[in-house]
Amino acid sequence: MRIPGPGPRDDGGAGAIAEAGGLHLYQRWLHEEFGPVVRFQLPGAGTAVSVADPVLLEDIAHVDERPAELFAFLSPLCEAGNLQVIPGAEHEPWRRLLLEVLAGRPSHQRHFDRFTALAEELADRWARQGRDGTVALQKDLTSLSLRMICAYALGGDFGHEGGSDGSDGSDGNSGSNGVVDADAVVSAFEIVLTEYVGHADSAPPRAAEALAYLRATVDRVVSAHRASGRTDRSDLIGALVEAGESPARIRDTVMVTMLAAHHTTGVAVSWALHLLGQHPDVAARVTDELDRVLGERTAPDYADLRRLPYLDRVLKETMRIYPPGPYGARETTEAMTLGAYEIPAGTALFLPFWAVHMNPEHWPEPERFDPERFAPDAAAKRPRLAHIPFGFGPRSCEGAQLATVEALLVLAVLLKRLRFSPVPGHAVTPVERFVLWAADDILMEVAERDADGRGVGGGSVSPA
Repeated sequence: MRIPGPGPRDDGGAGAIAEAGGLHLYQRWLHEEFGPVVRFQLPGAGTAVSVADPVLLEDIAHVDERPAELFAFLSPLCEAGNLQVIPGAEHEPWRRLLLEVLAGRPSHQRHFDRFTALAEELADRWARQGRDGTVALQKDLTSLSLRMICAYALGGDFGHEGGSDGSDGSDGNSGSNGVVDADAVVSAFEIVLTEYVGHADSAPPRAAEALAYLRATVDRVVSAHRASGRTDRSDLIGALVEAGESPARIRDTVMVTMLAAHHTTGVAVSWALHLLGQHPDVAARVTDELDRVLGERTAPDYADLRRLPYLDRVLKETMRIYPPGPYGARETTEAMTLGAYEIPAGTALFLPFWAVHMNPEHWPEPERFDPERFAPDAAAKRPRLAHIPFGFGPRSCEGAQLATVEALLVLAVLLKRLRFSPVPGHAVTPVERFVLWAADDILMEVAERDADGRGVGGGSVSPA
């Protein structure tokens, strides 16, 4: 049976994607128009097959290859081969090592206090800033998440704001006592992300300099690990050193981890605060839970996160409506049957996470924000792959559990102390920018909560 889909276009499908407003919107239209399995033109991959049925996704969950051409834009970051498309046989042991660290409780606990301090620094700044104006959620929260993942990836050598010697780090040297200059790392990484990734051939000189600085910084931390003899496998670099990975592979792994992780937490928390600002009843339930669990404390302990089930549902529902990465891709290595269709070897399989999350068969009124969809009884009635914000199978995100811990922590710290309400007249429009991003950021009015949970300080504040 022939797979349904739109007719071919001379431009390889680029025009159809542009007319829809981006690939993130085009893939939703495709499945609304043609059903759960669609054939379409995907620039860079020729013809692809997109699958939005969570039951059929089970049949391709084992596929461990990715279309190299779709991930070629990341190749300039990697000196030991593009880690996103390394062959399955090489990928499997490397993935096991990353999961041992990134998904491990000892690793999360080791860094939890540092993450908490960073989140509280932002809460302090927003409390002051909210008295005089608005805050831009994405800008500040992605900066926070980058600081968190840098602290995680670079271990205890990652300093607080600013280098200890006051330098900007541009000479590739850390401050005194070997502390990495946090501001310099964050600044360099933003330059690499915006000016180098996807533009290596035309990037300005400062982009290459920023990449060289980041690599030199990672190399210094790796050297310090080797010299100290540390073998703590709850530390990313330490685990890679102990596993005998080459210096280039360690450096690439740290860089790609920073790239993959730094947007995820910040974007997820931004969308969560946006949705809570629109739903004051849900926001009230979250703050009631936080007050009950934390009491007078302004931040949770690691163990407290398990005692915040409603906050966890809010985060899951947020990532259903606004998945940080709206899609993924795999490539078949042999012919396979998918429902009523035959899929040839070498086919690019498109994984439209956003379309899966908006499938009305499994998510009635899919646009509606309802955290109770993730109550245990409701969740048990859905297919396993109906909710896949971090992907699925052997190429799913190794840092999913770490990102969840970070997001829950940041939300708990912010919502325990602050109240958020939308800025009147500010439109929030999802666009595709490596992740599902708001085109003009998400502006919010912020006020501190008083003992009764009401907003205090600053201008007018809604019940959200």
